[in-house]
Amino acid sequence: MNSFQEFDSSNTDSNSTKAIINFTSGNSTNFPPAPPPSSSSPPCSSSSSGTTTLSRYENQKRRDWNTFGQYLRNHRPPLSLARCSGAHVLEFLRYLDQFGKTKVHTQLCPFFGHPNPPAACPCPLRQAWGSLDALIGRLRAAFEENGGKPEANPFGARAVRLYLREVRDSQAKARGISYEKKKRKRPQQPPLPPSNNAS
Repeated sequence: MNSFQEFDSSNTDSNSTKAIINFTSGNSTNFPPAPPPSSSSPPCSSSSSGTTTLSRYENQKRRDWNTFGQYLRNHRPPLSLARCSGAHVLEFLRYLDQFGKTKVHTQLCPFFGHPNPPAACPCPLRQAWGSLDALIGRLRAAFEENGGKPEANPFGARAVRLYLREVRDSQAKARGISYEKKKRKRPQQPPLPPSNNAS
């Protein structure tokens, strides 16, 4: 895709199978709003010396971009990318929660703050913070790669950053998991004795 017009007008075939990306595993689940990538679209370019990780990232980014485009087209009323704001991105993220696979305990749950609950509970499943954070990173990059101006990037809006921070903190408390990176302490080696190489 080279422009916003292509983004807004692509994938409008009503007979195409619709799917949404399962952001925790990278698989598709039968569910609106996104069509699978068209077989006529060019594959991600990769050189023979390129790594498969880069190609996978590029493919995932393209699928995410198409998914968001389909979401805008299915929006009532339909939205163009030019009119999309941080509020619409938040709406999209909340919409994705219904397909999450991460159990997030409520404060009334006896397992609130328990990383490994011993039994099942009726608490809702949500999209994991890490999945949402990675998704926004890919969409933010795709927006600028497809002609969007960095200062107008709805995926980089302050409201989106605050929402992701709130999700991270609430999930950390509910699941008893710290998202802070812990620095691994290396075992201290005793200092080497001074060498007597004086000649």
